[in-house]
Amino acid sequence: MNIIAFVGAGVIGAVLSVVLKQYRPEFSIYISLVTGMIMLGALILLLSPVIESVLQLSELSANGFKYSELLLKSLAICYITQLASDSCRDAGESSIATKIDFAGRCAILLLSMPLFTELINIVKGLME
Repeated sequence: MNIIAFVGAGVIGAVLSVVLKQYRPEFSIYISLVTGMIMLGALILLLSPVIESVLQLSELSANGFKYSELLLKSLAICYITQLASDSCRDAGESSIATKIDFAGRCAILLLSMPLFTELINIVKGLME
């Protein structure tokens, strides 16, 4: 998928959402959500060779796979959280969007705790 098709799909989804908002505003959010999920799915398919390359390169080092897996999971959490919070903001629910953003940040913090623990152990070992 090239960028023109990707942007075209986004613009078509936005136009459909705006037109539908005039007649059936309760269905407009569904168009936005479906368009966002389709675009995110297409983007994941587009980036799958890059993800595979990162995983192959990380297998060359001893701890690289663990760190690249952490990075990819964190990126996935960021993108999914951003899609959900933007959809809530589009629906006029900014307080829910803020809580989704906070939950995404907490999820990344929990995901990275083993890395922080390992880093503290390394620093502690260097200080001894």
